[in-house]
Amino acid sequence: MSADESAEPDARARPRLRLGVGAAVTLGLVVLSAAVGWGILRGQAAPTESIALDGAASASAATGDDMRGGSAVAPPEGLYVHVLGEVAAPGLYIVDPDARLVDALAAAGGTLESADLQAVNLARPLSDGEQIVVPKMGAEQPPGASAGDGGAGTGVGAGAADGIVNLNTADQTALETLPRIGPALAQRIIDWRDENGRFRAVDDLLAVPGIGEKLLAGMREKVRV
Repeated sequence: MSADESAEPDARARPRLRLGVGAAVTLGLVVLSAAVGWGILRGQAAPTESIALDGAASASAATGDDMRGGSAVAPPEGLYVHVLGEVAAPGLYIVDPDARLVDALAAAGGTLESADLQAVNLARPLSDGEQIVVPKMGAEQPPGASAGDGGAGTGVGAGAADGIVNLNTADQTALETLPRIGPALAQRIIDWRDENGRFRAVDDLLAVPGIGEKLLAGMREKVRV
């Protein structure tokens, strides 16, 4: 075999060798690009949103079971009260449904030294939407108004400012302004309120001994909770 014939196979092998190296380099670049792309995707954190909840509210956090179950958590039930006067932080607050006036004052940062606490019934139940005014010592109260009870139709003293008696705040005098409600029935209403915390609906009056459907119908438009 001549030298030319032996060199011919080597010459044919070189292009295949060059082709094989080129393909390997190309494949390597593809793999490297894919790896880099995957690393970038994994390195990107999911976007988060921070929501600031402010305002006067008593909040209720969702439990772990609620979150794991994926069900929507209902907003906490509460009473909206507007606290004014001699308190540290006047404003609108949400308190528990069975809260008393003392709880609303605590939510407002407590009372000032100038507050006339003798004129405030700290133990009375609250109602949704009422305004609470803590008076200053020595200040005169408007006629028909009572300290610690605002003008949002709360039934206090001789009655409510708008003529509607609030079953949860009215005293015996205010209750006796209702049709066919005398001292005995007024006291029973107060006793029921003290035992059960508060009236949640006007129809709860039917649970008071001596009050039936007919009597309730005659005063339904004159009371609220």
